Amino acid sequence: MTQTGDPKKNAVAERVNGLLKIEILEKAYPNFTTAQKGIAKAISIYNYYRPHNSINDLTPVEAHQMSGQIPKK
Repeated sequence: MTQTGDPKKNAVAERVNGLLKIEILEKAYPNFTTAQKGIAKAISIYNYYRPHNSINDLTPVEAHQMSGQIPKK
């Protein structure tokens, strides 16, 4: 995720990747097309349906639609 490959420099992206791998994605897909569809579905779930504690239990889409500062938990 970074030019140097240091995961500590992009913690947000690493967190998203970890959640997708652990919580949403299957262990293996039979082919590339099925994998693409599964990943697209997982990202949609993450952005539209999964509330996040760090943004006051909003989904990322809800948070991006707000103006001003979002209270943190």
